[in-house]
Amino acid sequence: MHIHYISEQNSILNHFLAQLRDVNVQNDSMRFRKNMERIGEIMAYELSKKLSYKETSITTPLGTKDTMLIKDEVVLCSILRAGLALHTGFMSFFDDAENGFVSAARTHGASEILVEYQAAPSFKDKCLLLLDPMLATGHSMVAVFDQLMKKDRPKEIHICVVIAAPEGIEYLKKHLPENIHLWVASLDDSLNENKYIIPGIGDAGDLAYGEKL
Repeated sequence: MHIHYISEQNSILNHFLAQLRDVNVQNDSMRFRKNMERIGEIMAYELSKKLSYKETSITTPLGTKDTMLIKDEVVLCSILRAGLALHTGFMSFFDDAENGFVSAARTHGASEILVEYQAAPSFKDKCLLLLDPMLATGHSMVAVFDQLMKKDRPKEIHICVVIAAPEGIEYLKKHLPENIHLWVASLDDSLNENKYIIPGIGDAGDLAYGEKL
Protein backbone atom coordinates (compact mmCIF):
# COMPACT_ATOMS: atom_id res chain seq x y z
CA MET A 1 0.00 0.00 0.00
CA HIS A 2 1.24 3.46 -0.92
CA ILE A 3 0.62 5.78 2.06
CA HIS A 4 0.70 9.58 1.81
CA TYR A 5 0.72 11.58 5.07
CA ILE A 6 -0.29 15.08 4.03
CA SER A 7 0.23 16.90 7.35
CA GLU A 8 3.89 15.88 7.58
CA GLN A 9 4.66 19.19 5.88
CA ASN A 10 3.35 22.28 7.68
CA SER A 11 0.53 24.10 5.86
CA ILE A 12 -2.83 25.77 6.43
CA LEU A 13 -4.23 22.23 6.63
CA ASN A 14 -3.10 22.11 10.27
CA HIS A 15 -5.36 25.08 11.12
CA PHE A 16 -8.44 23.31 9.79
CA LEU A 17 -7.49 20.06 11.54
CA ALA A 18 -7.03 21.95 14.82
CA GLN A 19 -10.51 23.45 14.55
CA LEU A 20 -12.04 20.02 13.85
CA ARG A 21 -10.53 18.77 17.11
CA ASP A 22 -11.15 21.79 19.34
CA VAL A 23 -14.07 21.20 21.73
CA ASN A 24 -14.62 24.96 21.84
CA VAL A 25 -15.22 25.04 18.08
CA GLN A 26 -16.97 21.70 17.52
CA ASN A 27 -20.37 22.91 18.76
CA ASP A 28 -20.67 24.99 15.58
CA SER A 29 -21.77 22.29 13.12
CA MET A 30 -21.68 24.61 10.12
CA ARG A 31 -18.06 25.53 10.84
CA PHE A 32 -17.23 21.85 11.36
CA ARG A 33 -18.67 20.97 7.95
CA LYS A 34 -16.86 23.88 6.30
CA ASN A 35 -13.52 22.85 7.78
CA MET A 36 -14.11 19.28 6.60
CA GLU A 37 -14.81 20.65 3.11
CA ARG A 38 -11.60 22.70 3.19
CA ILE A 39 -9.59 19.65 4.19
CA GLY A 40 -11.21 17.77 1.30
CA GLU A 41 -10.12 20.51 -1.10
CA ILE A 42 -6.51 20.36 0.14
CA MET A 43 -6.45 16.56 -0.10
CA ALA A 44 -7.94 16.69 -3.59
CA TYR A 45 -5.21 19.10 -4.70
CA GLU A 46 -2.41 16.94 -3.26
CA LEU A 47 -3.89 13.76 -4.74
CA SER A 48 -4.26 15.39 -8.17
CA LYS A 49 -0.46 15.42 -8.48
CA LYS A 50 -0.50 11.60 -8.70
CA LEU A 51 -3.07 11.30 -11.50
CA SER A 52 -2.38 10.80 -15.21
CA TYR A 53 -2.33 13.85 -17.51
CA LYS A 54 -2.51 14.53 -21.23
CA GLU A 55 -1.41 17.53 -23.26
CA THR A 56 -4.31 19.59 -24.59
CA SER A 57 -4.40 22.68 -26.78
CA ILE A 58 -6.60 25.49 -25.42
CA THR A 59 -7.90 28.30 -27.63
CA THR A 60 -7.69 31.78 -26.10
CA PRO A 61 -8.99 35.09 -27.56
CA LEU A 62 -5.46 35.77 -28.87
CA GLY A 63 -4.12 32.36 -29.82
CA THR A 64 -3.61 28.85 -28.41
CA LYS A 65 -1.82 27.44 -25.38
CA ASP A 66 -0.80 23.84 -24.76
CA THR A 67 -1.43 22.66 -21.20
CA MET A 68 -1.67 19.42 -19.21
CA LEU A 69 -5.16 18.30 -18.18
CA ILE A 70 -6.23 15.29 -16.13
CA LYS A 71 -6.55 12.21 -18.31
CA ASP A 72 -8.19 9.93 -15.74
CA GLU A 73 -11.94 9.56 -15.39
CA VAL A 74 -12.50 10.17 -11.68
CA VAL A 75 -15.28 8.75 -9.50
CA LEU A 76 -15.78 10.13 -5.98
CA CYS A 77 -17.46 7.70 -3.60
CA SER A 78 -18.12 8.61 0.04
CA ILE A 79 -19.31 6.56 2.99
CA LEU A 80 -22.58 7.89 4.46
CA ARG A 81 -23.24 10.01 6.38
CA ALA A 82 -19.99 11.34 7.80
CA GLY A 83 -18.32 11.47 4.38
CA LEU A 84 -20.70 14.01 2.84
CA ALA A 85 -18.86 17.20 3.83
CA LEU A 86 -15.51 15.71 2.79
CA HIS A 87 -17.13 14.69 -0.50
CA THR A 88 -18.24 18.28 -1.10
CA GLY A 89 -14.65 19.47 -0.69
CA PHE A 90 -13.38 16.97 -3.24
CA MET A 91 -16.14 17.97 -5.68
CA SER A 92 -14.91 21.57 -5.54
CA PHE A 93 -11.72 20.45 -7.30
CA PHE A 94 -12.87 17.38 -9.24
CA ASP A 95 -15.95 19.11 -10.66
CA ASP A 96 -16.13 16.76 -13.67
CA ALA A 97 -16.07 13.63 -11.51
CA GLU A 98 -18.89 11.12 -11.28
CA ASN A 99 -20.23 10.50 -7.78
CA GLY A 100 -21.22 7.52 -5.69
CA PHE A 101 -22.46 6.91 -2.15
CA VAL A 102 -22.46 3.84 0.08
CA SER A 103 -23.57 3.16 3.65
CA ALA A 104 -21.68 1.27 6.34
CA ALA A 105 -22.95 0.62 9.86
CA ARG A 106 -21.79 -1.49 12.79
CA THR A 107 -24.25 -4.25 13.71
CA HIS A 108 -23.51 -6.47 16.72
CA GLY A 109 -19.87 -5.58 17.17
CA ALA A 110 -17.06 -3.35 16.00
CA SER A 111 -15.92 -5.93 13.45
CA GLU A 112 -19.41 -6.67 12.03
CA ILE A 113 -20.25 -4.15 9.32
CA LEU A 114 -23.50 -3.94 7.37
CA VAL A 115 -23.17 -2.39 3.91
CA GLU A 116 -26.77 -1.83 2.91
CA TYR A 117 -27.08 1.13 0.52
CA GLN A 118 -25.08 1.69 -2.66
CA ALA A 119 -25.62 4.23 -5.44
CA ALA A 120 -22.60 4.50 -7.71
CA PRO A 121 -21.66 4.58 -11.40
CA SER A 122 -19.44 2.03 -13.10
CA PHE A 123 -15.82 2.09 -11.91
CA LYS A 124 -14.44 0.13 -14.84
CA ASP A 125 -11.14 1.62 -16.11
CA LYS A 126 -11.68 4.71 -13.93
CA CYS A 127 -9.89 6.24 -10.96
CA LEU A 128 -11.91 5.61 -7.78
CA LEU A 129 -11.50 7.96 -4.81
CA LEU A 130 -13.06 6.37 -1.73
CA LEU A 131 -13.73 9.00 0.97
CA ASP A 132 -14.34 8.73 4.73
CA PRO A 133 -13.29 11.20 7.47
CA MET A 134 -12.26 8.58 10.05
CA LEU A 135 -10.21 5.39 9.73
CA ALA A 136 -10.48 3.68 13.13
CA THR A 137 -10.44 -0.14 13.02
CA GLY A 138 -10.53 -0.22 9.22
CA HIS A 139 -13.38 -2.76 9.19
CA SER A 140 -15.91 -0.39 7.61
CA MET A 141 -13.52 0.63 4.85
CA VAL A 142 -12.69 -2.99 3.98
CA ALA A 143 -16.37 -3.99 4.02
CA VAL A 144 -17.25 -1.11 1.69
CA PHE A 145 -14.31 -1.90 -0.58
CA ASP A 146 -15.32 -5.56 -0.86
CA GLN A 147 -18.91 -4.58 -1.68
CA LEU A 148 -17.92 -2.04 -4.35
CA MET A 149 -15.49 -4.43 -6.03
CA LYS A 150 -18.30 -6.92 -6.69
CA LYS A 151 -19.49 -4.62 -9.47
CA ASP A 152 -16.43 -3.29 -11.31
CA ARG A 153 -12.67 -3.06 -10.98
CA PRO A 154 -11.26 0.48 -11.22
CA LYS A 155 -8.00 1.25 -12.97
CA GLU A 156 -6.69 2.90 -9.81
CA ILE A 157 -7.95 3.26 -6.23
CA HIS A 158 -7.24 6.06 -3.74
CA ILE A 159 -8.62 5.88 -0.18
CA CYS A 160 -8.80 9.31 1.47
CA VAL A 161 -9.26 9.77 5.23
CA VAL A 162 -8.87 12.81 7.46
CA ILE A 163 -7.97 11.15 10.80
CA ALA A 164 -6.46 7.66 11.01
CA ALA A 165 -5.41 5.31 13.79
CA PRO A 166 -2.37 3.04 13.32
CA GLU A 167 -4.58 0.00 13.93
CA GLY A 168 -6.81 0.92 10.99
CA ILE A 169 -3.87 1.41 8.66
CA GLU A 170 -2.45 -1.98 9.59
CA TYR A 171 -5.83 -3.62 8.98
CA LEU A 172 -6.03 -2.09 5.49
CA LYS A 173 -2.51 -3.29 4.72
CA LYS A 174 -3.54 -6.86 5.56
CA HIS A 175 -6.88 -6.92 3.74
CA LEU A 176 -6.56 -4.67 0.68
CA PRO A 177 -4.45 -4.94 -2.50
CA GLU A 178 -0.90 -3.60 -2.30
CA ASN A 179 -1.30 -1.14 -5.20
CA ILE A 180 -3.91 1.03 -3.42
CA HIS A 181 -3.02 4.59 -2.41
CA LEU A 182 -4.00 5.68 1.11
CA TRP A 183 -4.13 9.45 1.80
CA VAL A 184 -4.11 10.52 5.46
CA ALA A 185 -4.48 14.12 6.60
CA SER A 186 -3.45 13.29 10.18
CA LEU A 187 -2.20 10.13 11.91
CA ASP A 188 -3.32 9.85 15.54
CA ASP A 189 -2.07 7.76 18.47
CA SER A 190 -4.34 4.75 18.94
CA LEU A 191 -7.86 3.42 19.56
CA ASN A 192 -9.54 3.31 22.96
CA GLU A 193 -11.58 0.41 24.35
CA ASN A 194 -14.65 1.65 22.44
CA LYS A 195 -12.73 1.76 19.14
CA TYR A 196 -12.67 5.55 18.99
CA ILE A 197 -9.56 7.28 17.70
CA ILE A 198 -7.44 8.99 20.37
CA PRO A 199 -7.12 11.98 20.50
CA GLY A 200 -9.35 12.09 17.40
CA ILE A 201 -12.34 14.39 17.07
CA GLY A 202 -15.27 12.33 18.36
CA ASP A 203 -18.08 11.21 16.04
CA ALA A 204 -17.66 13.07 12.73
CA GLY A 205 -21.20 12.35 11.56
CA ASP A 206 -22.78 13.65 14.78
CA LEU A 207 -20.58 16.77 14.78
CA ALA A 208 -21.51 17.58 11.17
CA TYR A 209 -25.21 16.67 11.16
CA GLY A 210 -26.41 16.19 14.73
CA GLU A 211 -26.73 13.20 17.04
CA LYS A 212 -28.47 10.12 15.68
CA LEU A 213 -31.09 8.06 17.52
